[in-house]
Amino acid sequence: MTADERALEVSCKPEADGWHCRVRVGTDAAATIHDVTLSRADLARLAPGGASPDSLVRASFNFLLEREPRESILRHFELPVIGRYFPEWERTIRR
Repeated sequence: MTADERALEVSCKPEADGWHCRVRVGTDAAATIHDVTLSRADLARLAPGGASPDSLVRASFNFLLEREPRESILRHFELPVIGRYFPEWERTIRR
């Protein structure tokens, strides 16, 4: 995977119970767009050190991109869904 394919642009906007994040993976013509939701409770559980929603989502996408191509990542999902596919994600992301 080239640097252009792996480049991440993450933008999180607050909502009533958390955040809606839009993630663009890649700067090339085949870039993918992903809509991710993150609750306040999940942020507190997954990033107990006070990480921002943007940094947690970015770290999660880096985790995913180490394991699968960007085209395989779901286009719409709640962030904790990653744990269904990759049981080690939560343990890894909390470090």
